[in-house]
Amino acid sequence: MSGVEIIRATSLGSLPHGFLGRRGGVSTGELEGLNVGYGSNDDRAAIDENRRLAVAAVLPGAEMATVHQVHSGEAVYVEQPWPQAERPHADAMVTDRPGILLGILTADCAPVLFADVESGIVGAAHAGWRGAVAGVTDATISAMIGLGARRDRIRATVGPCIAQPSYEVDGAFQQRFLDEDPDNHRFFKPGPSGKPHFALEAFVVSRLVAAGIEEVEALRLDTYAEPDRFYSFRGATHRGEADYGRQVSLIGLPRTSA
Repeated sequence: MSGVEIIRATSLGSLPHGFLGRRGGVSTGELEGLNVGYGSNDDRAAIDENRRLAVAAVLPGAEMATVHQVHSGEAVYVEQPWPQAERPHADAMVTDRPGILLGILTADCAPVLFADVESGIVGAAHAGWRGAVAGVTDATISAMIGLGARRDRIRATVGPCIAQPSYEVDGAFQQRFLDEDPDNHRFFKPGPSGKPHFALEAFVVSRLVAAGIEEVEALRLDTYAEPDRFYSFRGATHRGEADYGRQVSLIGLPRTSA
C-alpha cells in the first residue's frame, strides 16, 4: 500500500497528532492496511511494523503509550509507556511528557484528542457509547486540569467513528439514554427499517461542550461507510469477516531541542 494517511484537526494546529485509518500499512488479507490491534488475529510482526509506521508518520522517534481499553470512564497519567502486558485498564490518557504519543485504538468508537498547547498538556480518549455515558471525556479534562491545563484553553477533536446513518440500534439501547436524560432523544432518529439510529459523534460533542470546552471539532468521518479507508467492527461483522482491524489516533508533545 501507499504511505500512511494522516488526518489532522484544524483545532490542534501544528501539535504532533493524527487520526490514522487503514491506509499505508503492511497487513494483508481481510485486515489489509495499518492494523495496530494486538487483539486481532493478525501477524504480530505486521502489527509491530504498523505501529512503527504510525509513530514515524506522526512524531518520529517517539514512543507510543496505549491502555487496555475496557469502555470505562477512567483516565490515567502517562509518565512513560507501559509494557503491553502491564497496561492499566482505562480508556483515556493524559501526559505532559515530551516524546510520548498517546495512542487510542478504535474500530467504530470515537477517538477524541485533547490539547492545551500553552500548558504543554495533551490527552486522548476512547469514547464508545458506554465510555461516553460513563464520562470518559470529563475524566480526561479533569486529569488535564490536574496537571495544570486550563479548561478555557483545552481544545478537543472527535475523530473518525461510526456515523448515525450507519449506527442502527434497538429500542432498549435508546431507552437507556432516555432514562439517563430525556433530552437525549435528539441523538436518535428512525432509520429506513424504522429502528432508531444513534448519533455517537454528536453525543460525544455534546459531552465536551457541556464540560465547558469552547473549541470542539468534529471530523464527520464515518468508519462504516469507507471500508477501504477505515476499520469497522460493525462493517466487518456485516460482511461476514472472521476478524477486524483497529486504527490508531495519536497525539503527543515534541521533544524540545537543547
